[in-house]
Amino acid sequence: MSKSNDQTIEFKCLKVRQPIGEFYIGVMNHEDLITISYSDIRRLETGSEMREVEIYSGIQRELSKNRVAEISKYVNLVDATFPTSVILQIAQENAVFNESKGTLTIPFGRNVAKVLDGQHRIAGLEHYPKNDKSFQINVTVFVGMELEDQAIVFATINKTQTKVNKSLVQDLFSFATHRSPQKTAHNVIRALNEKNGSPFKDKIKILGTANDIEKETITQATFAESLMKYFSKDLMSDRDVYKRGKKPEKFQGNDLIKRPLRNLFIDEEDGVIANIIWNYFDAVRKRWPKAWDLVEKEIILNKSTGFLALMKFFRDAYVSFDQIGKVIPASEYSKIFNKVTIKEQDFNRQNYLPGSGGQAKLYNELLEQSGLVKVE
Repeated sequence: MSKSNDQTIEFKCLKVRQPIGEFYIGVMNHEDLITISYSDIRRLETGSEMREVEIYSGIQRELSKNRVAEISKYVNLVDATFPTSVILQIAQENAVFNESKGTLTIPFGRNVAKVLDGQHRIAGLEHYPKNDKSFQINVTVFVGMELEDQAIVFATINKTQTKVNKSLVQDLFSFATHRSPQKTAHNVIRALNEKNGSPFKDKIKILGTANDIEKETITQATFAESLMKYFSKDLMSDRDVYKRGKKPEKFQGNDLIKRPLRNLFIDEEDGVIANIIWNYFDAVRKRWPKAWDLVEKEIILNKSTGFLALMKFFRDAYVSFDQIGKVIPASEYSKIFNKVTIKEQDFNRQNYLPGSGGQAKLYNELLEQSGLVKVE
């Protein structure tokens, strides 16, 4: 790729023929891509202003500030990658393909290329270091494409995308060679689900296993997300630090109180973390055995509503012993739960509606009836 002068840019391309017509596949430096592409970043400030292609296709996708922030952080990780193409449309008069050289020459300036797909990636790349040429982006370039065809491509991409199952993502961390919060959560959850005597024996929906699905009441993703909050406040950064051959920092003071399993994670005491969670939920099982073990539609204690409320209450209970980093016996947690007057038959969908409302109600009742102080 080269700039033949201050006004044009030339880069290697392959010509592709498909039913929709011809297009080109090439590679650009991230800074050049930012420069030539339509600045949809402005839509973060202008609100819901729709692009021409969105009006034509009937699909509106505003730039998400949160998504751009996530990508801005992601592009600076040691293993950042965008393996799929950013899709661009360039006017006929602005593109010249040289068959013999296999290059595409386009003006080097603002608003040359309309982004059909990849606007969040481009916005996030604004935060990649300037003049660092190591981040190249593969681009698919349509030249002189009619608005109708642009809309077809845009609609096809945005209507056929399927979200990846979160539990599948979590399960894939078992293959990771580097330590990370996700891998620790995976190891802890697997142990709790497989070991005899565990309060979670065969209760967790883990992909790739053939457990009795009638017993599985909690997804691996739900468990992992709630567990990792107690030893990491930035999953991506912690994973990145490990991949760079370093260790994340330990926490002290109020930071450790908020995430009491943090230093055990840094010390690679995954077994201790598993034992701490085991004992806590063993006390739950002993206090409400039928509600915990019985799998019925109306019972919520062993499903996400009850589980997430209990996981939130875990921090208050664990920190109350003033022994952060130690394994607290189940009998000590039982003293706390014995103060709670909720009966087994009360753990139903009528009392605790599925969702955040039911979780908050159960958590507040556990906190109030136990007499514990909420950890802020």
